[in-house]
Amino acid sequence: MDRTKSIAVTGKGGTGKTMFATLMIKILSESAKGKILAIDADSAMSLPYTLGVNVEKTVSEMRKGIMGAGQMRKKMESGSMREFMRNAISRGEGFDLLAMGRPEEPGCFCAVNELLRYGIDTVIDDYDITIIDGEAGPEQLNRRVLKNIDVLLVVADMSARSLETAGGIIKVAQDGENGIQVKRAGLILNRVRGDRPSEEMLEKIGLEVWGSIPEDDTINEYDRSGKPLLEIPADSPCQLAVRKVLEQIVPDMV
Repeated sequence: MDRTKSIAVTGKGGTGKTMFATLMIKILSESAKGKILAIDADSAMSLPYTLGVNVEKTVSEMRKGIMGAGQMRKKMESGSMREFMRNAISRGEGFDLLAMGRPEEPGCFCAVNELLRYGIDTVIDDYDITIIDGEAGPEQLNRRVLKNIDVLLVVADMSARSLETAGGIIKVAQDGENGIQVKRAGLILNRVRGDRPSEEMLEKIGLEVWGSIPEDDTINEYDRSGKPLLEIPADSPCQLAVRKVLEQIVPDMV
């Protein structure tokens, strides 16, 4: 099996996808077994806050210095795109962070996403693994943040609406819309309290459950106080559960 280089996290808004992505980054950075790139591809820009990183530049802001697709292409062809993208990277404790930022116009992400996508292609090889906190819902796949995703993790809570959204995301991935290739995909159940979706519902979604994350009072406490999740204790139930998921996907990096 090819080595996993990219893990994308998505799901219905409010299901805990950013929390899950943050704890993966925390565990991988603490293991110090490779270079990590974290990508905040969600316009809500929650990942910098949960990681405790001050983002000075976003791809969206830097795009303002490039006028038009033609000049964008020239930058790529001239070989300066790698350096351009590196200027948008913020440094964290044991990882780098690239934030897409907000769109330049309401509802228009096309130009920003094109720049982000091609920019990622130029820098992703500098890292051993890339963790992407994606847009809520199937938009991450529709907007083609990456052309290829090694592992797609869809986070859902125990609500029927959340699970239905997860099923819609998987359909987009399986249909290969816009030429996106997803090699493997799994369902992550969050805020589990001993319950589990019915087998009928899981069969309808069409995804194997790769992990169950328990309801964790520590996570709720950190969220309320605004403390970065990187400071969460290593023995918190939530982090232990996320570690088990990573041991399945990238056992050599945990």
